[in-house]
Amino acid sequence: MKTIGLIGGMSWESTIPYYRTINETVKERLGGLHSARLLLYSVDFHEVEKLQRADDWNAAGVLLAQVAVALQAAGAGFLVLCTNTMHRVAPAIEAAVDIPLLHIADPMADEIRRLGFSRVGLIGTRFTMEHPFYRERLRQRQGIDVLLPAQADREIVDRVIYDELCLGQLRAASRAEYRRIIGRLVADGAQAVILGCTEISLLLAAEDADVPLFDSTRIHATSAAELALAGASGDGR
Repeated sequence: MKTIGLIGGMSWESTIPYYRTINETVKERLGGLHSARLLLYSVDFHEVEKLQRADDWNAAGVLLAQVAVALQAAGAGFLVLCTNTMHRVAPAIEAAVDIPLLHIADPMADEIRRLGFSRVGLIGTRFTMEHPFYRERLRQRQGIDVLLPAQADREIVDRVIYDELCLGQLRAASRAEYRRIIGRLVADGAQAVILGCTEISLLLAAEDADVPLFDSTRIHATSAAELALAGASGDGR
């Protein structure tokens, strides 16, 4: 079993489901008392969020690249960045290490195509929705067309993430707004919707939409566990 290097803490609220899902997947695959071999480096999200707001992605890339180097030195076999937004600096991380980074958009694109969809909505932070790094990765990997909410709705989605979900606050009024925004995306032609922020699945479930919701946290974490297990036997050797 490969050792997973998790870059977490962005926010820690959504890093917890990564840890849980990875270990549940390993236990399901191997049985018994098996759990994942992993290393977790949890950053101070306050520092990262300041760099996001300042639009200083170079500094953010340097910060996370240093974390990646530390995880590689500690024995990680590959890296998992437990956030959608910070994949904006994935190239800086990949350039700093010799081990692979499991990009969050890749298993997402594969799962969307596996289920036969080609036109999806995307909700997440404004950085994930508006910067091209995520949408273009989906298009280039599987030819997926991505629809975005209107500007005013993007602002609502972003505010709820940072002001509520990252602080562990789950509000019924915000769930209702997210449902409305998803409904608008469906009306515009979305066959399904990506929950493109690792905190959103804390607020929404499958029953909150009339179309499939693709939970980036679950898909990414499950893919990480499967990659760690590639070639592993039931006794862990």
